[in-house]
Amino acid sequence: MAETRVVFAKGGRDVTRDDMDIVSAVRNALIDRVGKERYELWFGETSRLSVRGTGLVVAAANRFSLDWLREQFGAEITSSATDVLGPEARVSFRVDPSLDNMPAALAGPDNQAPEDDSHQPGRSGVPATRRRQPPAAPLEGFVVGDGNRLAVKASEMVVGTPGKMSPLFVHGPHGVGKTHLLEGICAAVRTRWPAKRCVYLSAEEFTSSFLDALHGSGLPNFRRKYRDVGLLALDDIHFFQGKKATVVELLHTIDSVLRQGHQLVLAAHCPPGELTGLGRELINRLASGLVCGIAPPDQRTRLGIARRWARAFDEETPDDALRWIAANIVGDARLLRGAVNRLRAASAALKEPASRQMAEEHLADLAEATSCLVRVQDVERAVCHAFELDPRSLRSSRKLKGLAQPRMLAMWLARKYTRAALSEISEHFGRRSHSSVISASRKVAGWLSDGSTIEGPQGAWKVEDALRKIERQLQSA
Repeated sequence: MAETRVVFAKGGRDVTRDDMDIVSAVRNALIDRVGKERYELWFGETSRLSVRGTGLVVAAANRFSLDWLREQFGAEITSSATDVLGPEARVSFRVDPSLDNMPAALAGPDNQAPEDDSHQPGRSGVPATRRRQPPAAPLEGFVVGDGNRLAVKASEMVVGTPGKMSPLFVHGPHGVGKTHLLEGICAAVRTRWPAKRCVYLSAEEFTSSFLDALHGSGLPNFRRKYRDVGLLALDDIHFFQGKKATVVELLHTIDSVLRQGHQLVLAAHCPPGELTGLGRELINRLASGLVCGIAPPDQRTRLGIARRWARAFDEETPDDALRWIAANIVGDARLLRGAVNRLRAASAALKEPASRQMAEEHLADLAEATSCLVRVQDVERAVCHAFELDPRSLRSSRKLKGLAQPRMLAMWLARKYTRAALSEISEHFGRRSHSSVISASRKVAGWLSDGSTIEGPQGAWKVEDALRKIERQLQSA
């Protein structure tokens, strides 16, 4: 077996070890960070760690699995590697088809990848299940794009093997299709697994039912209804924040469903870590499974949504009119449906076929209203002004600290204040992948949680203060 000379970062001394011992040390460091149960679930039989020179290689069966590992555990893998191999250790990711235990529902051309792929912090993939399954029932009408691809694939995995990857937590802003996805999962599971009882309800409905049971109808019936299920889908989890008694009941409900090996699917407008009003214990439960973000649709996805609504209305809408809508109506599926509806109504009123010119004339106010929202360029200007940087300097590929930190703040603010898709934000700031935006957002959220400071134009600057100043400028612009 090959010998590799490494520096253990914690001990600061040279140690000669064979590859197997190095991998074992990295594995132990990773278990310390993510916990043994999560390690066995995501890494145990669905991926492989190996050493190449002074670097660590993470292998998975396909692109989807690889992306999931990078997004969910990229930081932990890198930290574990540097603990063992030293601060200069490089982590790379590769696809190894021999590890392919993914359900057939997730197989397809989009899961293919080059053999080697350099590590980009914040990217990730989803691990495979042990046995191949027949294809899952389709999630009808859900237009797949870069902003929701992982969430849709994860949902198909849940339909294929309910309870294997539980809970599934989906988060994203209003109107990106979270409810549609949860309802689609329930419908698909009912079709494929008719013996499983599936319950879908909002957090508000759960709370009302709990209070009714508490004050009259009885808790045993309530608990049987929501705990003895094959699949429980809960929407708008953020509604539970601050409701202490309901949160305690929810925690016991989740524990009961998970103990039975059944499936939980949950949705909220933000990741579990930002739901501080739920308490640390419940947040840990929510974050223990699949966590998938859904971003606002980019232009390509908006075009797919517009085409779907045109087909649903059984209208012959010219594609150039739909392309104009996708390019100029920047918003969610509801807004796009409204635009297609208005074009359809204008066509009926004028007794003329729909056209691009008709769209430009009758949807101009809608296009203007969406364009008046905060744009990525507005965020960029505000950040550059606050940090006294040259315009467009945040688009540089340089990794200087004086640019990297303001750039991460800009990405975080762009996600908060604009309707731009992750891919559009990453492209604007010269990044290679939307995962860089996710990574930056997590970094900024960590800074805020820790009360960290960053380098400002006149010295150290609390992140919270920097963001407040930039936000004031955005609001007054």
